[in-house]
Amino acid sequence: MTAARLRSTGRFTRPAKAKRTEHQPTSVAELMKILDPDARNQTPIRPQGAGTSCTGCNTTPTGTVINMVSLDRILNIDTFNNTITAQAGVRVYQLVEALAERGLELVGAHELTGRTLGGAIASPSMGPGIGNRSACLSSRVLNVKMLTPNGKLMKINAPQKNLMAAVRSSYGLLGVIVEATLRVQPVSNFAATHRKMSIDDFCSVVDTLSSNEVGFKFYLMPYRDRVYLDLRRYAESPGNTYKAGWKLKDWGESTVLPSVFKSLNRLLPLHAVRYQLIDTVSEATQGLVNGRLVNAGNNMTAGASGRNYSRTRSMLYTTWCFPASDFSVVAKAYQDFCKQNYAESRYRCDMPAVGYHVCMDKTAVLSPSFDEPMIALQAASTQATGWENFVIDLADFAEQWGGMPLYNQSRSVRADYARQVYGGRLNFFRKIRRQLDPEDRLLTPFMAQYFQ
Repeated sequence: MTAARLRSTGRFTRPAKAKRTEHQPTSVAELMKILDPDARNQTPIRPQGAGTSCTGCNTTPTGTVINMVSLDRILNIDTFNNTITAQAGVRVYQLVEALAERGLELVGAHELTGRTLGGAIASPSMGPGIGNRSACLSSRVLNVKMLTPNGKLMKINAPQKNLMAAVRSSYGLLGVIVEATLRVQPVSNFAATHRKMSIDDFCSVVDTLSSNEVGFKFYLMPYRDRVYLDLRRYAESPGNTYKAGWKLKDWGESTVLPSVFKSLNRLLPLHAVRYQLIDTVSEATQGLVNGRLVNAGNNMTAGASGRNYSRTRSMLYTTWCFPASDFSVVAKAYQDFCKQNYAESRYRCDMPAVGYHVCMDKTAVLSPSFDEPMIALQAASTQATGWENFVIDLADFAEQWGGMPLYNQSRSVRADYARQVYGGRLNFFRKIRRQLDPEDRLLTPFMAQYFQ
C-alpha cells in the first residue's frame, strides 16, 4: 500500500497548528464558569478523561480542553439499594476498590479501568462479562448530573428514558457529565478455565458460547492458527480468587509484552525470524500466566487488575464489533485478511487480537449492540510504521462483514458507513444534540464528520 493511498482516503487529517487552552477544574462551580458563554473560552470545548481513546474523539487541535480528572470524589455507596454515586473524574478501578470494601462490585467486567467514570459513561466501556451482564458500563447508570454546553446544570434520571438513552455513550457531545449514580451488585465469584485450539475449532464453538450463560475472552493469533480462550462461569466456590494472578496477567499484557515486542522489532530486522520469536513468546505467556495463575475471580479481582492503562500509550489498537451470530465466519475471514495483508504489505500486528462477547443493550441510543449481541474484536500492535495503512484495510474488512464502529475505538471509520449502520438512531441522537448544543460548542472537527 502506498503513502498516496493513505493520503487520499480522507480518513486522516493533519491537526491545525493553532493554540488551545486547557483547564483542569477542581469544582463544579469552576467548571460552570469555564462553560459560561460570557467567559469567551474558545470553541470547540472538549471534556477529557484519562485519554484512553485511540481516535480523535477525546481531544481537539484548537479550542478548549477540560480535563476532568480532579473531580474525583466518591460521594456515596448505598449498601441497602446497591448503588454508588461518584464524580466524573473518579477512575473506574477506584470504584472497584471502594465497592470491594463493602462486598459489592460493578455489574459486568470492564477493561481499561484506568479510565474515568465520565469517560466510561460517555463512550462504550466493555469487557468479558457473563451473559446479560456483559453490556456496557453506561447501561447501569441510574441518574446523571450534567452541565449543558452553556454551563447550566441538568439532572437526568432513568424515567427520562429518551434523554438518558442519548446521554449514555454520547461521546461528550450533549454536555459535560459531572456526577453519576450506578447500579452495583454483591460480589459474585466465577470459575475461569482456559482452552487452546485452532481457529477452525474456535469457530465451531463460538456461536454456542455466545448463546449461553458464560463469559469469554479470547486471544486470536491468525499467523499461528491459534486461539487461547478464557471461559468464565459463576460458581459458589470457584477456588482461589486472589488478585495477584490477575495483576500479573494485566501487567504482562499491558506492559511487559509490548516492551519486549518493541525491542524485538527494533533489534531483529528479518521478518520471519522476528515474528516467529514474537509468536512463540505470546504462546508461552498465554500458557504460563493464564493457564496456571488465573483460575477464578470476580469483577473486583479482575477489575482492580486492569488499572494500568499504559496499553493505550505503549500500543496501537483499534476495535470493531461484529454480530455474534456471524462471528464464526468473521473470525476465519479475519485470519485470511491478516495473512493476505501481510503478504501484500509485509506489515502485521505483533500482539494477539483480543475479543469478548457483548450482550444486546438497548439502554443507549448509540450502543454498538443495540440490535443484537456483538463480539468486540481489538487488533493491537506496537509497530507504528505501516499501522495507519493497516487500520484502513481493517476498516474496509469490517465494513464488508457488517462491523459496528465505536467512535472512540474504531480507527478510519467512514462517515457514510457510520450513518448506514446506526441509521435512525444516529438521526435521533443528532436531533437531541442540536437541541442541547445549537451553537455546536462541543462539536470538534473530528466529531463533526459524524454528528453534524
